[in-house]
Amino acid sequence: MDAEQLKGSSHRWMNAALAAFVEGPESHDFAVHHAGVATEHLLKAYLAGIHPALIVDGRHFDSLLHATGLGSHAGPLTKVKTIGLVDAYLRVVKFLPGKIPISKEDLEPLADARNGVAHSAIHDSAQSEAVFTACLRLVDPVLEELKVDPNSYWGPYLVLHNKLVDEQVRQERVAAEALLVKARSLFEQRFGHMSPKERDVVLAAITSKPLITMGREAPVECPACGSQGWVAGEVEAIHVYDDGQVTVDPEEVLLNPRRFHCAACDLEVGTKLLVHLGDLPRGIFLDADPRDYIDEEPPVDEDICRGP
Repeated sequence: MDAEQLKGSSHRWMNAALAAFVEGPESHDFAVHHAGVATEHLLKAYLAGIHPALIVDGRHFDSLLHATGLGSHAGPLTKVKTIGLVDAYLRVVKFLPGKIPISKEDLEPLADARNGVAHSAIHDSAQSEAVFTACLRLVDPVLEELKVDPNSYWGPYLVLHNKLVDEQVRQERVAAEALLVKARSLFEQRFGHMSPKERDVVLAAITSKPLITMGREAPVECPACGSQGWVAGEVEAIHVYDDGQVTVDPEEVLLNPRRFHCAACDLEVGTKLLVHLGDLPRGIFLDADPRDYIDEEPPVDEDICRGP
């Protein structure tokens, strides 16, 4: 549960992942598995640097004892139960809202691939490059927060890392721009013949309520047509780290957008492409009671931590 050990372990696993990736598709099962382990360890390194208790299963008392320096009262350290990749991601996102370019939905294929290879020697080879690259994009901002030199972490694979990330980002930007062009064209077909006054009346009627619902919705200006659209997403309490203590901000909660829809031009964007619509906020602070959004017992993966 030592942050430095976890960082070192992440580095070793990622180098093994990249070495497997360059061997070609026949080794991509090793690549996605090792990349998943490397990502999990780096996320845990960030959390453990705040406090080791943030990476353990809070329902397992012996694990909490080890995490709080009271391991002499607990069973062996090899029996410590820690959270898994997805839950480590969710905890890091709470500390770094708006800084992680990968959504939970993007991460789940990586977790599935890692587990599939580890437990049944199977993975979706058609998705291996996209899954692998999503992992690299998740790691980058965590390295920055940990003040780890990317040249040192990626080593001889830095150029490969940059090319993979750049190509995936380029493809997503092209897809996002195509959605905008289509939406603007549809808006013009629908409302181009109307007078401004008539159009304003119609738009006020059809955009007043969200057509998508999740944990919470908020109105925002549509990046395609300028009408009122809606983002929907999950709302969470803001956690504050101060002097070794993790507390909840008493005044604000954060809406993390997951989808956008505009009834005026039918622009609908999912999680993966939202980040490429620069006019949309990455997070929206809401005036709400944080106590309404605190999970009393969040779900965790009962992985066993066996060393760094």
